Amino acid sequence: MPKRLSRPHRPALAAAGALLGGLLVAVPITAVASASEPDWSACLEGPADRQAVFERAAETSGVPAEVLLAVSYMESRWDAHGAAPSTSGGYGPMHLTDLPALAKGTQAHPDPLGKGDGSHQARTTRQREEAVRLGEVETLRTANDITGIPVADLREDAVANICGGAAVLADYQKAAGGAEDLADWSAAVGRYSGAADEATALKFARQVFATLSTGESRTTNDGHRVTLAATPVSASEEAVGRLGLAESGTGEAVECPAVLGCESLPAPYEQTGDTIGDYGNHDLASRPEEGSVDYIVIHDTETSYDGTVRLVQDPTYLGWHYTLRSVDGHVAHHIPGKDIGWHAGNWYVNSHSIGLEHEGYAADGAWYTEAMYQTSATLVRYLATSYAIPLDRAHIIGHDQVQGVAPANVAGMHWDPGPYWDWSHYFDLLGAPIKADRRARSEIWTVHPDFDTNTGNLMTGCTEEGAPCPSDRGTNFVNVYSEPSVDAPLLPDTVVGGSAKVSNWGPRLAAGQKVVVNDRTRSDWWGVWFGGKQGWIQNPREVLLPSAGKVVTAKAGTTAKVYGTAYPTKAGDYPDGVTPRTIAPLQYTIPAGQKYVLADAKVPTDYYKANNFNCATVDGVPDCIVITGDTVYYQIWFNHRIAYVMADDVTVTNG
Repeated sequence: MPKRLSRPHRPALAAAGALLGGLLVAVPITAVASASEPDWSACLEGPADRQAVFERAAETSGVPAEVLLAVSYMESRWDAHGAAPSTSGGYGPMHLTDLPALAKGTQAHPDPLGKGDGSHQARTTRQREEAVRLGEVETLRTANDITGIPVADLREDAVANICGGAAVLADYQKAAGGAEDLADWSAAVGRYSGAADEATALKFARQVFATLSTGESRTTNDGHRVTLAATPVSASEEAVGRLGLAESGTGEAVECPAVLGCESLPAPYEQTGDTIGDYGNHDLASRPEEGSVDYIVIHDTETSYDGTVRLVQDPTYLGWHYTLRSVDGHVAHHIPGKDIGWHAGNWYVNSHSIGLEHEGYAADGAWYTEAMYQTSATLVRYLATSYAIPLDRAHIIGHDQVQGVAPANVAGMHWDPGPYWDWSHYFDLLGAPIKADRRARSEIWTVHPDFDTNTGNLMTGCTEEGAPCPSDRGTNFVNVYSEPSVDAPLLPDTVVGGSAKVSNWGPRLAAGQKVVVNDRTRSDWWGVWFGGKQGWIQNPREVLLPSAGKVVTAKAGTTAKVYGTAYPTKAGDYPDGVTPRTIAPLQYTIPAGQKYVLADAKVPTDYYKANNFNCATVDGVPDCIVITGDTVYYQIWFNHRIAYVMADDVTVTNG
């Protein structure tokens, strides 16, 4: 049978591991082999049914089955992803971490520096080296040391992965002094998160024990039905405290639910040059008293967590409000909600939004941890309540949904969090599931593909230019075709075309987005208006839900212009000394007769003037002021992105 490998005991690290790069270095607690040592070969042998594997791993390791199931659910929802790592370098149902995996190349999408032009950059050599350095923080090698199961099997084989994860949990609990009841397992669970601070480890333990208390049941992405029966029990704060982890950097300034244990890492508001306009990396404001917060923008980082928080603490770079770490769901708070981050590449959206960066990669990361999904949802619910933001896909948006402010900006806007972000599950966690809200016939339909089974969408360039992306991964979108046939070209967007590149948002409708269906004469194909053109969606009865709402159409005999902002349009709206904003229509129009779904009829018409450090008044012209106008705009679902139209250009009717 495989033997438990031993290495020199390091007492100072035994109880809780060591800190490196802000994370916990997983150091296995080793011992001399004995007759009572678990037989890991027995764990590997037997039925591959996932429920049976969890039971077998629990029996072999001594970890209660319900604890093992709950930890795995919080990491992966019991899913297996083969050789594909998570966005934090974890593998399999137990998310065994092998962080050197993050050193692999990724699809870079550089972001030029500039106020509000986005927050992502290509992964540099330095960042790859950092990922390798953080590779010392890994449970994969720990599992290998304990069980002798080959590393490749622990990565790619779900049975071996579950056995390895059980071994690590058992080892961690032994180091914590054993367990007399389920709550005592909070120590091993908290340490398994990899968190370096007590607040985050306790947050993870609470998430795991909440799952244990409520129970869960689902069919995994590879077809296994797994059930965790409800066992009411709470995480033990005392048990997690025995790990001796560092205190978190929380403080009074942290705007975050207390249960998340968010860390305060303020983004610098500093002058960076000789002139009053040289400063970074966000703007002072007084939201919501002056100016509203209407959107939460979901980003991914395209680099490691450590690399991301370094960037947001650079006054010459850009700023966003929160960063979330994938491996444990840790949250760092950077900018107060009242202030405006430079994150979305559209100043109007910036001035009305809060930006959340999630550690991950839009193309090659493949999957996000449940810990981060749940933490993000808890944070977003808190923010939505604080700022009265609707919990819908018109207001909880991806960076990929943000239009350019002007025609020249449209093509360069970002496409994160990408096709592998599970919007449907995310909105379930938000308590606002994407679902049908109308039984009668409707011309408005909401996109809702089943993420786990929505595979096979042709995409290229996930790992290298032109190469096809893996076809077995769940995705969040449906393609829009130029004709009712899979052999037809994808519907080309006016600006970015219709290629199958993973980064090309042009011909895609994502979960939660709404569209007007104009042709239902074919059983397998329905016609839709999309981006000013006629498009076609395959098998709509499986992916489109009938929805209530209103639609807009261009006034009779006209075409309607489409905008990326809702700025005041009249020179008289702007105070003396302030240059009126140029309101440039985008390259798109709404042709006569086409209809688009109304997303918001109460769009603020304003422009936030913020040009000077510390809001200084220059030549009698005040700064940090909200300039409003009386032009009425509507927000609409237009193509993959949100857009604005002027009320005077359209007619609104029931859908």
